Amino acid sequence: MSSQTSSQSPVPSRPGGADSVGGGRKPRVAVVFGGRSSEHAISVLTAGAVLRAIDRTKYDVLPIGITTDGRWALTADDPERMAIADRELPNVLELTDSADGGVVLSVDPGNREVVYTEPGAVPKALGEVDVVFPVLHGPYGEDGTLQGMLELSGVPYVGAGVLASAVGQDKEYMKRVFISFGLPVGPYEVIRPREWDRDPAAARKRIVDFAGDHGWPVFVKPARGGSSMGITKVDGLDGLDEAVAEARRHDPKILVESLLRGREIECGVLEFEDGPRASVPAEIPPVTAHDFYDFEAKYIDSATGLVPAPLTAEQTAEVQALAVLAFDAVSCEGLVRADFFLLDSGEFVINEINTMPGFTPISMYPRMWQESGVEYPELVDRLVQAALRRPTGLR
Repeated sequence: MSSQTSSQSPVPSRPGGADSVGGGRKPRVAVVFGGRSSEHAISVLTAGAVLRAIDRTKYDVLPIGITTDGRWALTADDPERMAIADRELPNVLELTDSADGGVVLSVDPGNREVVYTEPGAVPKALGEVDVVFPVLHGPYGEDGTLQGMLELSGVPYVGAGVLASAVGQDKEYMKRVFISFGLPVGPYEVIRPREWDRDPAAARKRIVDFAGDHGWPVFVKPARGGSSMGITKVDGLDGLDEAVAEARRHDPKILVESLLRGREIECGVLEFEDGPRASVPAEIPPVTAHDFYDFEAKYIDSATGLVPAPLTAEQTAEVQALAVLAFDAVSCEGLVRADFFLLDSGEFVINEINTMPGFTPISMYPRMWQESGVEYPELVDRLVQAALRRPTGLR
């Protein structure tokens, strides 16, 4: 198992990768962002940061936004418009000139050409794409669906493959994999769609019994969501149905977790040529203005964590080893942010991994790697180069 053990650990020289493709032209990177999930705006923020950082002397870049209704659109290459302005979140539609035009990527593995179509107009070829950088968060993008399409197309892409993306999105099966690999997880309960629809009283009783065993409060959350959307902290039976309804607004399958008393610790994992390595960890301190580290705290009020986390050398080494083990357990590729609780007892418990974590320069994942010696533009470059080296298909 390979991991960095401190912020002073050496970072290898930059990988060689594929600096050019056929004909000596620069590799073309399609940055795909937006999407149909409730994390649409967070994906736009991430795309703006990636577009701002990517080396234009080394790569040709094609920004492709996916609208909230699933249309692939050619967007402006304008990172400044992909930001929060006056507490308003950005949207892909604001970056497109046509309400009807669309982008099509061939699923023929022998043809990587992207075509722009518009009603009443001749389709326009936009050239080939050599690698996709999918900065989508949540369902319909981070969950293996887009990755499956890219596998069919034979187009390399940044990040986890189909299985790892799907497992990394579904918190139930993620926890099952963790348990099978000996990783410590906290108590949880799953309520599937049919269970709540068929007999909500019985499903409600299971939640109450779970709270009776592990104590109130509990957290009710979408099983396949992210960015802390749809999560409610519930202190008792009052408000439980409302919390379930809010979670099911994002995902018909819900997860109930007990409160773990301790410190929130995060650790980044990045795939180098010799295997995955862990960054210095970070700590999310208690957010006094919020009940927990929710969406508002993360993205609107910009609550920030401590990097590096104030841990002992032994604790740092332990959480880094656990982060790499989680990366390997789910068969991840490219990158992962692993989130832990350091319990009052001194034990680390893994909460979840994110196969495409928030990726703005102030997000925890890039900040942890910056503290580990990898600046943001180099981080973007490493991920693109790793994707260019990696074949599609079984591997």
